[in-house]
Amino acid sequence: MKKLRVGVIGCGSIAQHRHLPEYKLNQKVELTAVCDIHEDRVNEIAEKYGVAAFTSFKALLSSGMVDAVSVCTSNDLHAPVSIAALEAGIHVLCEKPMATSKQEAEAMIAAAEKSGKKLMIAHNQRFVPSHQKARQLLQSGEIGKIYSFRTTFGHGGPENWSVEGKDGWFFQKEKAFVGAMGDLGVHKADLLRFLLDEDVVEVGSFVETSAKDFANVDDNAVCILKTESGIIGTLAASWAYVSREDNSTIIYGEKAILRLEDDPLHSLVVQYVNGEVVKYELGRIQSNEAGGQNTSQVVEKFVDSILLDQVPPVPGEEGMKSLAVILAALESNQTKQIVRVDNQISRIGD
Repeated sequence: MKKLRVGVIGCGSIAQHRHLPEYKLNQKVELTAVCDIHEDRVNEIAEKYGVAAFTSFKALLSSGMVDAVSVCTSNDLHAPVSIAALEAGIHVLCEKPMATSKQEAEAMIAAAEKSGKKLMIAHNQRFVPSHQKARQLLQSGEIGKIYSFRTTFGHGGPENWSVEGKDGWFFQKEKAFVGAMGDLGVHKADLLRFLLDEDVVEVGSFVETSAKDFANVDDNAVCILKTESGIIGTLAASWAYVSREDNSTIIYGEKAILRLEDDPLHSLVVQYVNGEVVKYELGRIQSNEAGGQNTSQVVEKFVDSILLDQVPPVPGEEGMKSLAVILAALESNQTKQIVRVDNQISRIGD
């Protein structure tokens, strides 16, 4: 079988810890090229993986060396790099948040449709075993009507994770566009949409910068969300959880409460109304801490969607709907009003 030739654009921490190792492990892939504007960094990564090095993404895209790319750049470059790749006839796996505006997201989706190439957004929380099991329980009706939820994603901040520390793009609004809400909150917005199988329609939020005095992006956010069927709950995203990471989600239902990634030993705990408690050991969620699951499954799902010519499990349309929740949260914080979520794709000629 002919292998899929893949390149990675942007060689920061997410590329080094997730994309590159997972492509290398995939037997269906030939890793052929890497790209980064930092010459020393890209040369080091290229030597490690035995691939070609580029400092210009346009040069990589025109090289004829890749069939697909991962876009692991700063957030402001997600859309322009992804669109350029799609227009060059190259499949794209783009990190989250997929773009910095609805207009950018729509342009990415349009480019994918026009080129006939795959566009997938790297929302890995959908593939976590506890989240997959919880969705099954919810869809089976075993939990009954859903009343509420709360979800949290917080850690000490990307300066402990990014290759550039405090000087990295995460803390620069012109490159990041948004802070903890874009880094972590968008993951949980996507997860809630996946678990509940419905869209968020209204958002109220407080989005603040309180812990990172060297940054000009948010590092603490608390949002109230309402779904299309009327379920209400909270979403918190923070770079101010200075001890251990919190990546938990709790769903409050008519017949049971689901606790996901809330117990250190059991990734899913189901507390039934009759007092019965069922504990599942499904493997820890992948995280920046040691001991998480080995792969995110994002790369595997992306590669298979190309080789099997299937719609990716997180296509651009899904990425845009999760981004729309974050955009609504930012607007709510600015206007001090409850904001309707605009997740409809504008079609030219509509």
